[in-house]
Amino acid sequence: MSVPADFQELVASRRAWIDEVLRPWCQQASQKELRQVEQEWLDIAGRVDAQATLWTWAWERFDALTWPDLAGVNETRRVVVTLKDGTSAQGWPDSRASVRGNLVLVDRTAEGSVQHGPWSIDNVQSASFLEEE
Repeated sequence: MSVPADFQELVASRRAWIDEVLRPWCQQASQKELRQVEQEWLDIAGRVDAQATLWTWAWERFDALTWPDLAGVNETRRVVVTLKDGTSAQGWPDSRASVRGNLVLVDRTAEGSVQHGPWSIDNVQSASFLEEE
């Protein structure tokens, strides 16, 4: 391992570590592992909010649930989420309720609004945009 020659190389090295190691790790780690690392997040990632980085990066494993450069789950598109047990639900992700590796959807019905979840990130098999009706 070479030592960075100057500050710019040090910054580039840290950015590369975040992009090539830390972010991909978050995208595949279990909820248990993510909660463990959350306790040390400031030491690992620096002065960044865990919800905006750790948990957003973890949800990036499902393209339909995140939006580039925005923290948390994407609330702007209706999605269908399929769980590993084969059940599914549809609605809009609720970023305020979807915390620490749990996902909550909110949908409208004839009777009013309904909440689905919360589901652990470990139990989500897939998420995709729901075609407009």
